[in-house]
Amino acid sequence: MNKIAKNTAFKKVGLWVLFLLLPGNYVKAQTAMMNVESRHLTGLNGKWQVILDPTRAGEWKQVWLEKKPQSKTDFVEYSFDGGPMLKVPGDFNSQLPELTYLEGIVWYKKVFHYKSDNGKRLFLHFGSVNYLAEVYLNGEKIGSHEGGFTPFEFEITGKVKEGENSIIVKADNQRLQNGLPAAGYDWFNFGGITREVNLIETAKTFIEDYAVQLKKGSLNKVLGWVQLNGSNTKQKIKIKIPELNKIYKTESDSKGHASVAFDSNLKLWSPENPKLYKVIIESETDTIVDTIGFRCIEVQGSKVLLNKKEIFFKGVNIHEENPNKGTRAYSREDALLLLNSAKELGCNLVRLAHYPHNENMIKEAEKLGLMVWSELPVYQHIQFSDSLVPKKMEKMLKEMIHRDKNRCGVVIWSLSNETYPGTPNRTNALIELTQKCRALDSTRLINHVINTQSYSNNAFNVSDPLYEYSDLICINEYIGWYIPWQGKPSDVKWSFAYPDKPVFISEFGAEALYGSKGPADAASGWTEEYQKQIYSDQLEMFKTIPNLCGISPWLLFDYKSLGRMNQVYQKGYNRKGLLSEKGEKKKAWYIINDYYKKRREIGREAAVK
Repeated sequence: MNKIAKNTAFKKVGLWVLFLLLPGNYVKAQTAMMNVESRHLTGLNGKWQVILDPTRAGEWKQVWLEKKPQSKTDFVEYSFDGGPMLKVPGDFNSQLPELTYLEGIVWYKKVFHYKSDNGKRLFLHFGSVNYLAEVYLNGEKIGSHEGGFTPFEFEITGKVKEGENSIIVKADNQRLQNGLPAAGYDWFNFGGITREVNLIETAKTFIEDYAVQLKKGSLNKVLGWVQLNGSNTKQKIKIKIPELNKIYKTESDSKGHASVAFDSNLKLWSPENPKLYKVIIESETDTIVDTIGFRCIEVQGSKVLLNKKEIFFKGVNIHEENPNKGTRAYSREDALLLLNSAKELGCNLVRLAHYPHNENMIKEAEKLGLMVWSELPVYQHIQFSDSLVPKKMEKMLKEMIHRDKNRCGVVIWSLSNETYPGTPNRTNALIELTQKCRALDSTRLINHVINTQSYSNNAFNVSDPLYEYSDLICINEYIGWYIPWQGKPSDVKWSFAYPDKPVFISEFGAEALYGSKGPADAASGWTEEYQKQIYSDQLEMFKTIPNLCGISPWLLFDYKSLGRMNQVYQKGYNRKGLLSEKGEKKKAWYIINDYYKKRREIGREAAVK
């Protein structure tokens, strides 16, 4: 091929790829069905064939077409056959040594067999893919999804073939400047198909969505709705709670929507009594069974009330990582490992940082009596001035709320973490996001976490325009670690721009390598003694905070973070855990455990004096 012809060929390929990537040339993923476990499922978990694509060549080679040589002179420069296999669900970084630090593309392939049923509809459901996913069925692109921590699906009714079908997924975890999170963050960027994949078979008209929760401020009035999807939209609807002998009847309108409102004598969910009811939602063509609890969470003045009684949040931060394996957590077993460790510490709340965790974490926390703080990955470095970013934030917000709106254990929607007032469009974008969140769900607390408070002369000045729109004043502060103490912890003074709101210390702590010993006044040895002293000092300082409603140490387990490059003490781990990655208890663990026990024994007022 001469130079002119070669340039022309490459230009054609480039234009073709550009056309492929233009908006509107393929279907965006639709909002995923909730309560997938109650649907008619065919699991696609297990071994998937993969092609590793660190050079990003698979797009122009069109690997989704699975081309085969047609003549003796033909060859194809890719093949799923003969290559490695990866487990789904599972991050790709932990499964092959050559993928350990990959931030790029892996192509996945799964073959499944299907016997068509003309009376049914079929959906392809993904729990999550990090971060960009493009999905192909039998060589046809059926859609894409952006966001590494929320579910998505595509209807494939009419696209699936009788017999053998092939799914190919392009999973790309490359960081994006206008992504959520953006290019910089302090956790490991696990890539791949990290949660379950299922085929969901439904009736022609099915229960697509529903909400069944207490009206805000009420202890006995249930409000909600049921939404049908299909052509037969006007149907009789029943909500059944067998334990209460409750049957509520309503009817959907021409758009498939039915309002729900009834009173009932409910036993309320709380950390001490995590009561859950079997709830059955019936239409004329579909039935869904869920396990739902009922509780009321609200702020009155400077106090947080759960079921009309004041509560103190005894929290801990958790990343979605199995510490023993160093992998992305996804299974029920992973969830129980993390959550039982939080329970042993004495927690009644887990902050699931800094993105929506998998459904097993939410559901198992609810069963264990752990309140959940669920968070969007709006974390530092976000490009709020990019016109696409507010749209992405709204989309992820809707997906987070949609999936977990019936989980009573979720008491807080956190919409951002450590963003900065001077960032262009930051404040306006997040105020608008807060307003949209309240419109979607007014029954939970809504927060923004701030770390821009000033600290001088042993005094804090806490102010940010986002606090006006937040239910709690949430503060990340690392006094004693990143910033030295400027006086006695017991003498700290506080000034708040919104002095009547409850205050939550959402992060504090220090790094220590388990087993590292040394003086309690020197940070350089990464010692347990130094970490312990900071925790002791912090607890003294907490007594000075007016309206303190909770704390959440950073964090439960040491976790992977490539920015932590001290080769002696960190070795690619953030060492702020109260537990090592092997589950070993550091000295600071006992400080918090004792504090939480005393909070239970003596209550808020005595503890803060």
